Amino acid sequence: MKNPFFSSEASFLSVVIPVYKAEGCIEVLYNRLVSSLCSLNLSFEIIMVEDCGGDRSWQIIQELASQDNRLRGFKLSRNFGQHNAITAGLDQVRGDWVIIMDCDLQDKPEDITRLIEKAREGYDVVIARNIIRRHSWLIQVTAKAFYKSFSWISGYTYEDGVRSFRLMSRDAADALTAMREQMRSIGPLGIWIGFSTAYIDIELEQRYFGTSSYSIRRLMSLAFNNIVAFSDRPLRISISVGFVMAICAFAYGLYTVIRAIYFEIPVPGWSSLIASLYFIGGLILANLGVVGVYIGKTFDEAKGRPLYLISRRTKLYDEGGTVSLYPREEKQL
Repeated sequence: MKNPFFSSEASFLSVVIPVYKAEGCIEVLYNRLVSSLCSLNLSFEIIMVEDCGGDRSWQIIQELASQDNRLRGFKLSRNFGQHNAITAGLDQVRGDWVIIMDCDLQDKPEDITRLIEKAREGYDVVIARNIIRRHSWLIQVTAKAFYKSFSWISGYTYEDGVRSFRLMSRDAADALTAMREQMRSIGPLGIWIGFSTAYIDIELEQRYFGTSSYSIRRLMSLAFNNIVAFSDRPLRISISVGFVMAICAFAYGLYTVIRAIYFEIPVPGWSSLIASLYFIGGLILANLGVVGVYIGKTFDEAKGRPLYLISRRTKLYDEGGTVSLYPREEKQL
């Protein structure tokens, strides 16, 4: 595919922003984003997907969209999560290239220029990588452990500090949206599609408004779901542990019999036996739990439920500026 940033024809850039409890920063984000995009001399659209945060975010998006037909807004019927909201936005894009960024202004709209400059070198995907941590030490340790574990278990190299903030060619964005699994995370999926990828280092800004909705527990759950979604190695590990335990138990049993027969040493007491039974029983239950997680996730995928549902949308415009209820090839699933 010819890189449209190399062509003399004007490129069309789509910016996808999931919105959750961001009433205090949407207008500032919009103003800074429009200012940055206008300086690029490219046609653009902004797609904001409100993920039912329960505040005034949707009302603000409607007001902004009524003043600027380059902004399109979608409100989900309930909270489907950040990555599903991003998918909803990607399903609506019409641009040659696509930007994904958060709404809290930790991703600076002014850095879009840097993403584009890197893409001009011939990359399909350019991802922002945070070089300065502003989270608590516990979240930092948890994040580093996840990156290492995910890379080892999945076989895909997952860079430390990567953000959702990225630029993708339309081919890469279409490949990403073609995958409709329930357990989705834009970061690992973006690695899996295998398009040529580059990274740029950025300094993450302080959150402009509100607090992060990702608690330690939620981050751990997300990390575990990503590992289960992208690898069956936990199952293989459980099989290996089972074989090792069986071999150790057999060797110890043989050793005990030899001691009793040839050296007339009595068999040890029941305490060690009971401890061993509890230990092995715990491993069995843990392995069954791992299998159960995979079966449960398979069941969720088999139901084939939509990734999101759109309940409201702002007025949509075609390229000529006339009102259109449904944009090009609109998809809701």
